[in-house]
Amino acid sequence: MKMLCIDGGGIRGVFALAILKALEEECDCQIGDLFDCIAGTSTGAVIAASISIKKDMKEVLKNYETYGKKIFVRQTKVGLFKSVYSDHYLRHFLQEAFGDLTLADIEKPLLIPAVDLTHGKPFVHRSNFGHPENDDLSVKLWDAVLSSCSAPVYFPPNQVKNKYLSIDGGLWANNPSLVCVTEAMEFFNRSLKEINILSLGTGQQNIDFTVDDNMDWGVKKWLPFQFPSMKVTPKLLDLALHLSSESVSYHCQHLLGENYLRLNEQLGKEMPFDETKYINELIQLGSKVFNDKKAEVLEFFNA
Repeated sequence: MKMLCIDGGGIRGVFALAILKALEEECDCQIGDLFDCIAGTSTGAVIAASISIKKDMKEVLKNYETYGKKIFVRQTKVGLFKSVYSDHYLRHFLQEAFGDLTLADIEKPLLIPAVDLTHGKPFVHRSNFGHPENDDLSVKLWDAVLSSCSAPVYFPPNQVKNKYLSIDGGLWANNPSLVCVTEAMEFFNRSLKEINILSLGTGQQNIDFTVDDNMDWGVKKWLPFQFPSMKVTPKLLDLALHLSSESVSYHCQHLLGENYLRLNEQLGKEMPFDETKYINELIQLGSKVFNDKKAEVLEFFNA
């Protein structure tokens, strides 16, 4: 069983998109045709949902470039009294991308991790492939994706059908690979040897927490200000997402061995998930990673 898993990471999702665009061009087919199941968290949920409705990766990448600079326009610098970003443009982007489609309309297995904030528990939105825990297929696809994208402090929680609040699935499954392993074993009755996962990261930041003589580790250390703009850098959240992804990757590599192919790359510096000036650099890096790993990727599909 071949499964595609796409990490969260905000605007850094263009790194994964560049890889998928190159793969789509190499194989001359739509990405969804290559996999039995697709999973994505946060920005990865946007990409995974796009794949599930057969959107071309070139088109999705272009939309990221167009909408990214609108989505990440701050309504406040700090986020003390309201979220740093409004979800207005993000909501509009998702509604335009997915229209009135509901989870019931998506028959291909699609997994979107989120957090049910109202009840304090992890949650997975599933498409219409018969899972017994998917008791509400009437949720709009854009609504499920928005739920997975709502990073605390930076975006407001998403209110799903006036029933509960939902926030970023990256808080527990920024790399959704273990979600896929569990789904494959429990629902599809596959053994570990039958599970093949292509996992796409969004770049590994060099998140700098420099050792110095200042031991007063308050908010300004975890969420530092940029001068002179006074913007707050999402360093703590980026660190949490990074640790979530890398720990899952470590466990999956041990569980699946050669059946787990992870494509990611050191960025060499901090590239916050809300910093759009790195878009072109990330796209170029994603294309390079695909070219460097092309033989391994193509072998993955022959396994």
